[in-house]
Amino acid sequence: MINKKWDKTFNERLSKYYDELKWLYCELYNNDMQAFEYFVNMLYGYYSNRSDVLKDWDEARNVVKDWFAGNEMLGMLMYINCFAKDLKGVKKHLDYLLECGVNYVHLMPLLESPEGRSDGGYAVSNFRRVQPELGTMEDLSKLTGECHSHGMSVCLDFVMNHTSEDHEWAVRARKGEKEYQDRYFFYDNWDVPNEYEKTVPQVFPQTAPGNFSWCEEAGKVVMTTFYPYQWDLNYHNPTVFNDMTANMLYLCNQGVDIIRLDAVPYVWKELGTGCRNLPQVHSLVRIMRIAAEVVCPGTLLLGEVVMEPSKVVPYFGSVDKPECHMLYNVTTMASTWHTVATRDVRLMKHQLGTVFALPKEYVFLNYLRCHDDIGWGLDYEFLKQFGIEEAAHKKFLNDCLSGKIYGCDGRGELYNDDPKLKDARLCGTTASLCGIEASEYELNQEKLERAINLDIMLHAFLLTQSGIPVLYSGDEVGQLNDYTYHEDGKKADDSRYLHRGNLDWKSVAKRKKKGTRENRIFTKLHELIGLRTRHRVFESNADTWIVETWNDHVLGIGRYYRGEKLIALFNFNDSPETAWIDEKEDYTDLLSGEKIEARAVTLPGNGFKWMLTTF
Repeated sequence: MINKKWDKTFNERLSKYYDELKWLYCELYNNDMQAFEYFVNMLYGYYSNRSDVLKDWDEARNVVKDWFAGNEMLGMLMYINCFAKDLKGVKKHLDYLLECGVNYVHLMPLLESPEGRSDGGYAVSNFRRVQPELGTMEDLSKLTGECHSHGMSVCLDFVMNHTSEDHEWAVRARKGEKEYQDRYFFYDNWDVPNEYEKTVPQVFPQTAPGNFSWCEEAGKVVMTTFYPYQWDLNYHNPTVFNDMTANMLYLCNQGVDIIRLDAVPYVWKELGTGCRNLPQVHSLVRIMRIAAEVVCPGTLLLGEVVMEPSKVVPYFGSVDKPECHMLYNVTTMASTWHTVATRDVRLMKHQLGTVFALPKEYVFLNYLRCHDDIGWGLDYEFLKQFGIEEAAHKKFLNDCLSGKIYGCDGRGELYNDDPKLKDARLCGTTASLCGIEASEYELNQEKLERAINLDIMLHAFLLTQSGIPVLYSGDEVGQLNDYTYHEDGKKADDSRYLHRGNLDWKSVAKRKKKGTRENRIFTKLHELIGLRTRHRVFESNADTWIVETWNDHVLGIGRYYRGEKLIALFNFNDSPETAWIDEKEDYTDLLSGEKIEARAVTLPGNGFKWMLTTF
């Protein structure tokens, strides 16, 4: 149904995907051509409303389609209110982000959501309005425009699995309007919900048990996978998919460059299944990718798939029919903290070996910490050969990184502790988990030295990985845990607020005071980021491999790209260790500039080396 009256560029893009788009849509929605025609017309409407500036942005990115996969990309994740109070405040502090080397800004949920019933902004009541205390949609558009003028991209969460119970659709559903009840999963009694519960796991068994809630006003049961105030959308209904895709494109037209698809594995529900990672989910994501390619091809889709690697990788799609442009490297993040606790790199070598074997077109978003907890989704089948049992090991990791074991200086707190399943997760800032908080409290300079070195080494490891490294706001100055959340009745039950504290701008100011913790971390990160940007060996297209160090405390990574070869070594022990390598070339220590032999390299406790040779 390509309309000759439509813009030539739009028609050319649509023609490229039309047959596939129609086939996927009609397969999902039982050949509902009326809904499909509405969908295509909707796409043209958002293309037409896209500003000329953003269309130029699209064309520029179309010239270099992998513009986001280079070694110059660096992200920062932040809550707007914690970083700078509101959107205008973020705009005023862009100079600081540029000083940090950041060109990818991830703004945590900012759309309208009810206070006290939002799960940190993940229960959206209006996809077209910004939370009033954070600003307006006009403020967001102005911020993205200013970011673009500095070569910065903006990422925003798109909560697609559910809405708030205060969303207009939910309000009308509660009043009994069938059209809107059909946008959710409503049942007259508990018979069908009880059948779902037999196969569907619980996300929060302690704080929000079950997957359904009773809606008193409607006199019916409604599906609520996450929290009772978050009502799951029914994507079996094409109207839901059409309208939610429209909401996504609306945000793209405000200048948002990266759409983070929140909880995407959950969006399709089928009775008798686990309602996770069903084939229809991939069809939906592929259609959304096509919609973006047609309307706003400068936009990227980032999939939030916090699961084991076998379930994560399929969300890239195939090289011919891609789905998400980028995915979170969640397993490497969790394996990193496992390695910090155990000081044993064998699991990390196994994990990275899996990642290194993937096609180079697959771009991961890498991080040490984010707004969420650390879940211990490790490869326990691999660990079993070392006598490690899952439940006991999770307890050890939590005890170690929360300082409950003698000699462990991490200061984390448990999240969503389930005594029955023994499946607690962990919270805490990078610096506090590294031991900086405990060291400063004890005024122990020797311990502080080790903790700062560990923090810097972990960031060097982050920057060595292929993909986009993302810092959590405050990590650039080693921000510590914020325990004030215990005194806030609206936050006290959620330990994730431990690492979601306001950015301490007084601490940020200390980045320029020589010898301070803030100065040491900020200065070293700045140096490492600069080196990463200047050397093409850090490109995502580089060949990568595990370098055997013959030492279970030392991780070795090799990289090669266009005549540059890097050997990176990381000592996860707090005492000196030797990497028993024997590389024949002449190397230069990237940080000191001195010549170095890549043979039997001794590393200080929590130390690292970047060694480069050229051909």
